[in-house]
Amino acid sequence: MIKAKSLYHLVLYSILFIIVLISFFTFIIINNAHDELQEKIFTLKTDYTNNQKDLIKNDVNSAIKFISYYHEKYKDIKPTKRIQEEILLALEKLRVNDNINEYLFIYDFNGKSVYHPIEKTKVGENLIALKDVNGKKVIEELIIISKESNGGYVDYVWYKPDISENAKKTSYSNSYDQWNWSIGKGVYLDKINKLVLTKKDEYNQKISDFTLQIISLTIMLVLYSIFIYKNATILILNDVKEIGRYFKESQKNDEPLNQNRIIFGEFKVIANYATDAMNNIKLKSHMLEDLNKNLEYKVDEKTKELTKLIESQKTFIKNSVHEINTPLSIIQTNIDLLKMKVPENKYITHIESGAKIIQYIYDDLSYLIKKDRVVYKKEYLNLSTILFHRLDFFAEIAKSNSLYFVSNIQEDIYIKFNLTEFQRVIDNNLSNAIKYSYAKSPIFVRLDYINDDEVEFSVTTHSKRIEYQNKIFDDFYREDSARGGFGLGLRIVKEICDKNSVIIKLESNEKETKFTYRFKINENITA
Repeated sequence: MIKAKSLYHLVLYSILFIIVLISFFTFIIINNAHDELQEKIFTLKTDYTNNQKDLIKNDVNSAIKFISYYHEKYKDIKPTKRIQEEILLALEKLRVNDNINEYLFIYDFNGKSVYHPIEKTKVGENLIALKDVNGKKVIEELIIISKESNGGYVDYVWYKPDISENAKKTSYSNSYDQWNWSIGKGVYLDKINKLVLTKKDEYNQKISDFTLQIISLTIMLVLYSIFIYKNATILILNDVKEIGRYFKESQKNDEPLNQNRIIFGEFKVIANYATDAMNNIKLKSHMLEDLNKNLEYKVDEKTKELTKLIESQKTFIKNSVHEINTPLSIIQTNIDLLKMKVPENKYITHIESGAKIIQYIYDDLSYLIKKDRVVYKKEYLNLSTILFHRLDFFAEIAKSNSLYFVSNIQEDIYIKFNLTEFQRVIDNNLSNAIKYSYAKSPIFVRLDYINDDEVEFSVTTHSKRIEYQNKIFDDFYREDSARGGFGLGLRIVKEICDKNSVIIKLESNEKETKFTYRFKINENITA
């Protein structure tokens, strides 16, 4: 650590410190400016590239829409060959830009050139093996990626006529499957280099301005330091010596501060503030100690009360669930016996519906109690069979509410999932569908494969629009409190879906509400 032996040394060290500090900040400023330049260059390249990609994608998709429209309009009137010729002629006439670097091209899925306004001599040739300077089979990759659902982009290097050299290029390709056509358009990306050079020139000018400003500031600070030393240090030194003598004398006795020996009014004000502050600090320290002791006691008492209340609630729920099971089993058994004697009776139907509602609530409460203590292992389930069984379970409840199910369930759908958790997802959705559907309306239940990896389960109802869709999966939230329930069902569904990577989609309008769940067939996450 540097020690100043005099004010002269202090000023000298201050000047050196200023120079070092300014040098440090200069480095930071230049480094930040460089980082900012790199970030702007990256953003510029990204925005430019994305913008160009969007433009060529829109052009290609517009052309495909035109081809589809024209084909559909005349396919029953003109032969396909004639329609194709007219479309190609129309595409040629629609070229509003004579730039040789911007054009649409068409290849069939075998690689034969169908349309190329620049290289017309190669139309009819098979160019599937054509490569760029890096060996990439450009035409083949464009055809392959065009067969995807939304097409795609291919990056490569291609000869650019106006600069007579190779340049980076990206092309978007999509397909018109009815004719096995791959339709694409490309754009060169070399213009971005000019924009980058412009940004670099701006950066260099900015650094030059920074450097000049910093040098000027350094000179001014050095001159100011010298001025302070020459004109102010003598007066300050005298007052410091006087204050030093006072502190030496005050150390020998406990007498209060004698402000008459302090010349500058600023120091007198500081002395008054310091005295008041010390007194207040001592007073408030004692008050704070007492307050903390009292607060700790109250927090401890309230914590004990809250802990006891939570434990009592848990015990109550556990006991309630346990006690419900036995009478519920008796009720269901006697309902089955009664139905054997009286097969069709609306009162028995209502009783059975109420019992099943209690059973469904019991299952939810049982799951809530066990979910943090039980490991729900996965196994391969036949979702179709499980869903049919649950529809049978809820059929009486739906019937007593003047509702009915319309199912579209593909058979033998298997996924890896836990049976209890899947049943909670189904039961809560069917229960809510019954609870909120308009009377005498159908409840549509669907289960089918989406692709080789995913299965989709959906429940659609004719009901009121859900106003607060972002809250529908919250704890204890009910869109319509008059309908009853605890508001926990969809929260349970959300927890199960999040834990098992199930995608939830909610669509609700004035006519219908639809809950859709997309399951991974082989989602390998331990529940």
